[in-house]
Amino acid sequence: MYFYVDESGHTGLNLFDTTQPRLYYGVLSSPLDLDIVAEPALKILRAMLNVDRIHASQLGNGELVKIAPFLRQLAIDLDIRFDLHTVYKPDHAIIQFFDQAFDQGVNPTVPWTSYWTPLRYPLLLKLSELFDENMAKEAWEARIETNDQEAEKKLINVCSSVINNLGMMTDARAKELISDAMNWVIKNPSEICYNISSKEQSLQISPNLVGFQSVILEIHQKLKSTSTEAKAIIVDRQSEFNRAQEYIHNFYQKQNDVHALGVLGMPEMDLRDFPKVPVICTPGDESAGLELVDVYLWIMKRIIEDKSIASELEQLCEDQTNKGELSISDVSLNIIDKRWSEFFEQNMPDISSFTAEELERKEAFYEQDEARRKSHLEK
Repeated sequence: MYFYVDESGHTGLNLFDTTQPRLYYGVLSSPLDLDIVAEPALKILRAMLNVDRIHASQLGNGELVKIAPFLRQLAIDLDIRFDLHTVYKPDHAIIQFFDQAFDQGVNPTVPWTSYWTPLRYPLLLKLSELFDENMAKEAWEARIETNDQEAEKKLINVCSSVINNLGMMTDARAKELISDAMNWVIKNPSEICYNISSKEQSLQISPNLVGFQSVILEIHQKLKSTSTEAKAIIVDRQSEFNRAQEYIHNFYQKQNDVHALGVLGMPEMDLRDFPKVPVICTPGDESAGLELVDVYLWIMKRIIEDKSIASELEQLCEDQTNKGELSISDVSLNIIDKRWSEFFEQNMPDISSFTAEELERKEAFYEQDEARRKSHLEK
């Protein structure tokens, strides 16, 4: 399989650009090398439009409609598949805050189950209700601040604001856990290691890398489910994030013997047979595959953002849906809420199914962990 990856909505480390709140990654895949087999057809389509390259954002609905029937047939002839990955950037700031400040391996006042099991997600969602935009901005500013003292000042201020907003919370247990965790961070800000130390490190926590991580893991899963191999992974060349994209791909590639079952309902991590091919960063005007994924990504982005789109173009993405293989991955608080609400509805255990001995062991575990947690509250 050949994979072609493009992105849109790029604002770097600025998560709060209201004109581009969402980052998009589009992935086009085919068993054929599109840079070779699609090039003759694209050459004809470029001539029809009188352009050197097909750039969807420049051509718009009016021009792209002229070639829509040919693109539909090309997708059939070359067995093209399209997948979409998105990150809602304002939510990324809050998720990052939770991941750092509530890390039970660092913050001892957080219960083990509230970070290492699906119970982390209800707590994350409860925490997010206490944030406003200014708090999220300050949390992100602290996260990407390379000066430790400045970062800790902002971190403490965010934690104090969270505590000040706890009055609006009715869930007594969540209120207790959040209060304890925030007070511990305020007293021990340097223990959290909240901020990054260099610009290069900041790229590794950007929404671009979160989105790209989703891309390469989905590619891995697609290959496993179809028992195929990756022949090439072509990524649009752009100076800022290509090195970080190569880093995260190489990191997973080196973990290709890792197989870890998810703990108590958490996702399984199986990196066996991770793609052995490297990420190839290629200029968009030198790859027919990247030229095509740009069109699909532009269309899908307009559909999601409820912008005008010609029905002939929308049909290109509907074709992918009709194949039953279109994958859309979204990193956002809304999707976390939906996914894990369904999980809890389907997996709530029947208390009567436990033996007295099992219930006793569970109770002993929670009592022991609660004693451990509370022993750190005054430290």
